[in-house]
Amino acid sequence: MAESIVSLSDAKIFQGENLILQDVNINVNKGEFVYLVGKTGTGKSSLLKTLYGDLPLREGNGIVAGYDLRQMNWKKVPFLRRSLGVVFQDFQLLTDRNVHENLKFVLKATGWKDNKLMEEKINDVLDKVGLRSKGFKMPFEMSGGEQQRVDIARALLNSPKLVLADEPTGNLDPETSDEIMQLLFQIAKDFNTAVVMATHDYIVINRYPARMLKTERGQVYDSASVTSY
Repeated sequence: MAESIVSLSDAKIFQGENLILQDVNINVNKGEFVYLVGKTGTGKSSLLKTLYGDLPLREGNGIVAGYDLRQMNWKKVPFLRRSLGVVFQDFQLLTDRNVHENLKFVLKATGWKDNKLMEEKINDVLDKVGLRSKGFKMPFEMSGGEQQRVDIARALLNSPKLVLADEPTGNLDPETSDEIMQLLFQIAKDFNTAVVMATHDYIVINRYPARMLKTERGQVYDSASVTSY
């Protein structure tokens, strides 16, 4: 039986006192690739923030990577986030240090102490994203696509069960977007990591079809195929 990585049932998503989404019922299994789509302001970001513990889940039930979202507090959030990888549209790399040091910074921040193990892990994730030889480069010396690969490498550092990708192709040209999409699908398949990708880009979705979750009119609609939209 497939292992569930994200499970929300009868969930209500709030931003402050405003109810953004209601009756949210979602299940994402290990190794599954799922798109999260919806117009700006329909709750896509609020849903993502709930999944990584930025917004509390106040009503309904939610389990993400084995963590109960209803039981989350500031002490538990860092543990949840270690089970996740988050990929941002704007990379959010530290500009004052090279790629290797960017990755090392994250490992130290999440409790790694052994230098040898850290080196092995950094080389491993750079290998996975095809940047093994680029660890010495500063972010500004890299193309947008390379920076996004570093961002994905960073998301893989703690061998996450779930990668949340927020518009990862939003700032990239079509060819580079293709490379990043192939990489994300490969991560889902090869490492059995669930990937939930928020996007506005229907060109990407049509080229790389997968199940879709759509935020609309305060609800989340689940589709097994792109064609129903």
